[in-house]
Parts: sequence; C-alpha cells; structure tokens
Amino acid sequence: MLPPPQALIFAQDKIAMRKRLGAFGAPMPKFAEITSTDDLVAAREHLGWPFVLKAARGGYDGRGVWIVDDETELERIVAEQLDRGVPLLAEEKVAWRRELSAMVARSPFGQGASWPVVETVQRDGQCSVVIAPAPNLPADVAVAAEQLALRIAGELGVVGVIAVELFETQAGELIVNELAMRPHNSGHWGMDGARTGQFEQHLRAVLDYPLGDTTPLAPVVVMANVLGAAEAPAMSMDERLHHLFARMPDARVHLYGKGERKDRKIGHVNLLGDQTGSLDDAEYVAAVRERAERAAHWLSHAEWTDGWNEHTGEGQ
Repeated sequence: MLPPPQALIFAQDKIAMRKRLGAFGAPMPKFAEITSTDDLVAAREHLGWPFVLKAARGGYDGRGVWIVDDETELERIVAEQLDRGVPLLAEEKVAWRRELSAMVARSPFGQGASWPVVETVQRDGQCSVVIAPAPNLPADVAVAAEQLALRIAGELGVVGVIAVELFETQAGELIVNELAMRPHNSGHWGMDGARTGQFEQHLRAVLDYPLGDTTPLAPVVVMANVLGAAEAPAMSMDERLHHLFARMPDARVHLYGKGERKDRKIGHVNLLGDQTGSLDDAEYVAAVRERAERAAHWLSHAEWTDGWNEHTGEGQ
C-alpha cells in the first residue's frame, strides 16, 4: 500500500501530524489537544483568543472547522463533538496573507520532484481557484516552500504525491496548515498546465519510475472549481459544454460524473495564459483568472458572469 500506513496516518490525524511535524521543527501554529471542555481554559491561555477548533479526523472543505468567539457556544460544540467520539485539536489563529500549496512527489528510494508553489483561493472554507505559479511570491520563499514540502515528504516516508498546504503570513513566513498524501485539488492545474501532471507523477512514484518533468506549459495557469449551484440549471451539462467550447475553445474541462448539488465539486476548468504574458503582469494574471472563473460559473449555473448571450453572441 502506497503511501505506506505509517506515513498516511499523518494526513488522516491532525494531532499526530502536529506532533510529528513539531518533532523535526517544521513551522506550524501552536496547538493543543482538546479532550474535555476543561481543556478550553488552558488552550485559550496558550493559543490566544479566538483560536481555531478542528476535528482531528475527517474534516475537509471547511467542514469540521470552527472559529467561535463565544465561549458558551464553543463549549457546546466541544461537548457535542466529543460525545460523538470526534477527537479535537485547537490551533492558534494565524494572521495569514494568503494560502499556498506546495505539491511534491517522492519515490520509494527518495527521488523527489516539485511543482511550482501555487496560490489557493478559498471561499467559505472551500477551494475555489488555484493560480499557478503563485503571483508575487519572492523566489526565496518559493524555494523554501518547495524544500519544506520535500523535507516533510522525506521525514514522513511518503511515496507518491503530497500537497503541503501553507499559510503565507503578513511577514512572508510559511506556516504548515494541512497535509494531503494524494492527488489534490491544488494540483489539478497540472493536468493541462505542466509537462507531467500529478496523477501520472503519482503512478511514476509508486512504481519507482523516474519522476517526470514538472515544468509549467504557460506563464500562468488558473484552475477554477465547478461548484454546484443552489439549484441545478434546466440546461443540460452537455448543452452547457457545447456553449462553453463555442465561446472558449481553449478551456480544458474535467467533469467528475457527480450529481449536481449546492457547493459540490462536480468538476474543474483549466485555462492556460497566452505564452506572451508574464506572471509579473497583474492584469494578465487577472484576465486569465477571470476567464477560468467565468467558465466554471457557466458550467455550474448556466449563466455568464459578463452578461453574454450564448444565442445571439451579444453581451457586455
């Protein structure tokens, strides 16, 4: 089984992850285990207030995460979750500038490869957009993030791909937030935007083949998640795809075959920026991002965010 169970536990159990990362000095928030409501007083003194409460197992996309500034409500949540047998972890609330992800791959005998560090944009705790590479990231910080991810992969004995989700603080420091030892949403951009995507790289790693070239294929690649609308459109997905491809023939669409429901990840869209652009050009990056988000919104809502009429070809 790869990744091996002795590594996978650190992606499944946040308490185990924090203890192991702390053992070799990885940068991370201060934390405390919560085993009863009595632990909340000590946690508040140690971590500051308010702090972040997390389910140590099973949470994702904002689920199993609580930031509550009312002590009575926090005690109620803790008691309720512990009664359900959910182990809890408290972490200091990091003053971060943005969220980043450093994805790397590691073979059984230690060969490593990294993709460029990306910026992940969250909405309501759920990843909405990924910008690759992360704009305005100093070269030394990008290198430090990749080296940190490779070090974590090596220390934990990871085989395959791992995403190390990071906070970039206001001071430009890196703090480890979460680990995912699998192909990850923050790496989907590479399916069309890198010479070797994460799924192929994962197979290369677990088969102990030489790892592939991770060079991006465009100055910027933007991935936008297709998130289910509050009510599925009357227009079929097939017709939505037809209209999207007619308007944006360069859009790369990946659908997951899932039923549509509110906020469910049902697919993603990758858009590659023009080769003449530059990651340092904020307008260029913003334009690629806007197109990716417009395409994803169309696929989920059957509505063009710029007012375009798909039948007349008119709009704003």
